[in-house]
Amino acid sequence: MAWRFFSFLSKTLNPNRNPSSSTSPFSTSFLVTKTPKKFKKKRKPKPSPRTTPVQTEPNRIPQFERILHRDALLRFVTRSKQFLSAQPEHVLRLDDAGKLHRELGFPRGRKVSRFLLRHPLLFQTYRHSDGKTWLGFTDLMEDLLAEERSLMDQLELDRVEKVRKLLMMSARNRIPLSKIHHCRTLFGIPDDFRDRVSKYPNFFNIVVENDGRRVLELVNWDPLLAVSALEKEFVVDEDSAKRKFRFPVKYGKDLDLELDDSRKLNLLNALPLVSPYSDGCKIDVWTLEAEKYRVGVIHEFLSLTLEKRASIHHLVVFKEEFSLTKHTYQMLRKQPRAFYLAGTEMNWGVFLKDSYDGNGVLIEKDPQVVFNEKLYKYAQVDQMEPGCDDGVEEPHLS
Repeated sequence: MAWRFFSFLSKTLNPNRNPSSSTSPFSTSFLVTKTPKKFKKKRKPKPSPRTTPVQTEPNRIPQFERILHRDALLRFVTRSKQFLSAQPEHVLRLDDAGKLHRELGFPRGRKVSRFLLRHPLLFQTYRHSDGKTWLGFTDLMEDLLAEERSLMDQLELDRVEKVRKLLMMSARNRIPLSKIHHCRTLFGIPDDFRDRVSKYPNFFNIVVENDGRRVLELVNWDPLLAVSALEKEFVVDEDSAKRKFRFPVKYGKDLDLELDDSRKLNLLNALPLVSPYSDGCKIDVWTLEAEKYRVGVIHEFLSLTLEKRASIHHLVVFKEEFSLTKHTYQMLRKQPRAFYLAGTEMNWGVFLKDSYDGNGVLIEKDPQVVFNEKLYKYAQVDQMEPGCDDGVEEPHLS
């Protein structure tokens, strides 16, 4: 009887209530049911190889990191210089330039005009008689290009020697011409090197494969060139060369070696490295000998570059020719005395540490490197400064 009384009382106090509804008689629409964004805890982004630095803070060398940062800032200058130089009259319609973000080296979705304004001494725009705006080089840039072409002619024999050494290191002494052209700026090879090859029939031979790919082959083996930079260093300072690399030997605990004995055992396996000019295809891929060979190949490869450094993209290009594996990154990390890896885990560069002084400056500079540094100075200023070297003020990267 009690439940009937309370049911009758509820209907009397709230006659409009729908008996089939299970909702509360009190509205809660005015209450905040979600946590405002400003009070939510921000989740830390998951670590990604695209953003994770290769080096931890205590091991970072700022001088090398700044070099990669400079390359990123000047990517538009270097790529636009290459692309425009290959165009008729060195000009390009501005409308077309806005679609060539990869070729000109600026981020997709950005306006190319913003990057042109950053380098007024090198690039200019003008309105043609057709009513369209065109992009081209300034007179100063044209003079610099003429100077670079003259420099390339003077250094042609040196570049030919570099290509010969690359062929002698590669499998079967042959490399596709497209790969050499792709990495030409790394070694200072001129853009028209494919046309200059015909001048040296005693050194090179071009073979056209079934797929139409042109491959550069070595004609004659030169034993005088088959001497690596490491071997030359070993003759001058044997102790320094031995301390540069580490290849720890795995041994059982039952040997009970003391620290000095284990160091001596590891030192026996450090040198001599397998010559990069030996046939790497005949070495078992996962042996210590093969790892020594690959370390030697990368060391010699970097010693042939202009700035004694390269990026992961350059190494990947020659992966087949130099018998490199997917563990190249981990292999280089194990040799911190010889190599320094900068950048992020996905986009890293490797430096030959002994080729730089304490300030991160190359000890020996190729004439092309000196020219590039002058070009970079012009790229980072707005106007000519009288009374300064080369008519331009020394810039500072921010």
